[in-house]
Amino acid sequence: MKRRITTDLAIIALAGGLLAACNAPASDTGGGEASSGGAGSINRIAIPGSDFPISMAVETSGNVETLYVSGIVPQVVDPEADPNSREAYGDTKRQTETVLEEMRARMEDAGWSLGDIVMMRVYLVGDEATDGRLDFAGFMEGYSQFFGTPEQPNKPARAVAQVAGLIRPGWRVEIEAQAARPAD
Repeated sequence: MKRRITTDLAIIALAGGLLAACNAPASDTGGGEASSGGAGSINRIAIPGSDFPISMAVETSGNVETLYVSGIVPQVVDPEADPNSREAYGDTKRQTETVLEEMRARMEDAGWSLGDIVMMRVYLVGDEATDGRLDFAGFMEGYSQFFGTPEQPNKPARAVAQVAGLIRPGWRVEIEAQAARPAD
């Protein structure tokens, strides 16, 4: 019991130190603008030698504001279909499109844009059209219309995972995001 309390206290102390470090003013590490009271910056680090539409990493420094976008799920594309069916929401490509269209609308309503996204987490459900595996190609067809394009060249860092299911049986895609931009 004493060891568990000691371990718990060590974890609490570590968490407290991390919180203090996160709340402390950032300092210039030699690669960007000084951030003490200055403007913020967003540095998207490309994957070397790749045109894949994600960043290897995204670094923020200085005075930046952030927006956390809750998971967004597909919108109905066939109102005549059973609301629990895949047909109601379309294939993975179409579901990705409706999720990102809804994300764009929500962010624009809040004064942000898809180009402000620095981190994205994507949850894909296996599809019967791909023998129960996630349809990564379909996802990328939808995703590539919104990121790394001439109209919107910014690329977020991103993770994609296959999950067993989402709340509605017909859903194949859920996306959450974190956005950042220099503060005024």
